[in-house]
Amino acid sequence: MAQPQIERRRHRVMVTRNTEYHLRDRLCVAVRDRRTGDFLPGHLALRRELVGGIHRLPSGAAIPRDDDPRPGEALYFLADGLDLVTSPLVKVERPAKEIVRRYRF
Repeated sequence: MAQPQIERRRHRVMVTRNTEYHLRDRLCVAVRDRRTGDFLPGHLALRRELVGGIHRLPSGAAIPRDDDPRPGEALYFLADGLDLVTSPLVKVERPAKEIVRRYRF
């Protein structure tokens, strides 16, 4: 039986309704406005670690998760005492190579 293939790609894009969060591993390296396509150089999520997702129960209670967020869950970033919780995740994509070249680490 074949071994499962190990994921080697380090970049992914977490897409919410209005914003794209570009990650290298779990570090946010770029944030882009979906409506304008502009990168947002002053966004709070930049250079912050994605901690996990926030799952909301029908009662409204929020349950933090420390693994990768799933569609419908909010993203949770640590931000020096100003933690950031986003709107719900819509989808996860892989960035185009041209976009990855524009990242500034």
